[in-house]
Amino acid sequence: MRDNNSPGKTCELSIILIIFEMARVAPRTIKSLLSPYQIGIDELDYEIIVVDNGSQQPIPAESIHSMSDKIRYLCLDSPPPSPAHAINEAARMAGGEVLAVMIDGAHMATPGLLKYAMKPFTFNNNPIVTAPRFFLGHESQVVSVHQGYDEQTEDELLDSISWPNDGYRLYEVGVPYRYEFDNGPPKLFWFLRQFESNCLFISAESYWRVGGCNEAFDFPGGGCLMPDLYRELCELDDASIVQLLGEATFHQVHGGVSTSVTHAGQKALWEKYTQQYESIRGRKFEISKKPQTFLGHMPHRLAAKLMLTG
Repeated sequence: MRDNNSPGKTCELSIILIIFEMARVAPRTIKSLLSPYQIGIDELDYEIIVVDNGSQQPIPAESIHSMSDKIRYLCLDSPPPSPAHAINEAARMAGGEVLAVMIDGAHMATPGLLKYAMKPFTFNNNPIVTAPRFFLGHESQVVSVHQGYDEQTEDELLDSISWPNDGYRLYEVGVPYRYEFDNGPPKLFWFLRQFESNCLFISAESYWRVGGCNEAFDFPGGGCLMPDLYRELCELDDASIVQLLGEATFHQVHGGVSTSVTHAGQKALWEKYTQQYESIRGRKFEISKKPQTFLGHMPHRLAAKLMLTG
């Protein structure tokens, strides 16, 4: 059942977008979630709840609201460093029957994301829907930011594909997201089982059934917050895990906690995060082994290429 502080259903979908010191990147992310960039959503009744999680210089409210009347904007004063509290606050405000939780407001979406992510809710009892993640740039930002990849480089890269004219051209300037201590590039990328998602679609009822985001995950950036939420949702008895094909989110460079460190730094962070997970849950972190359903299409030749190679 819904949280007692929730307003009840007033729309089909509430997108929860968390931002922190993202004046440059958040407007592009928001634009990528709006029509006409998002295609096939003429009948979709949705809202975007943008939550600034304590930026020293928040984006002015009028700037955010000028983008669309679908946007609600919440600035938190002196919030905890983890985005868990911010996500829960937004979920309490949300009027959507479905929630899309985007913990990192730097992720731009492909144009069919909302259309395809909402499809499982018409035929599955309790779908848990994820979209794969990419980095902008021609290699992982964990590597590229230490080799000169910066905001200017990224702006020029997006200009080179005339973004936002054709959002699927993001595949021309992005690479699949993965932890750099994995053993080599993933094969059959689209069928690689996710262990978390920056863009997670779930029913509001299921979100509160697992207690929402566990605020004990108190590291800046959240640590294992989203892996924990995703696993808890997947393990619900009636959950149906759905992974999208051909739609994705693309991470813009912004000095993120885990995306601007070295390989060794990323590995050390993951060890720290999983240690906290073990102390909170009393078990080692494991990816859900439940069967998955795949739904989508291959809208771009480079997206289709990832069916065969990493």
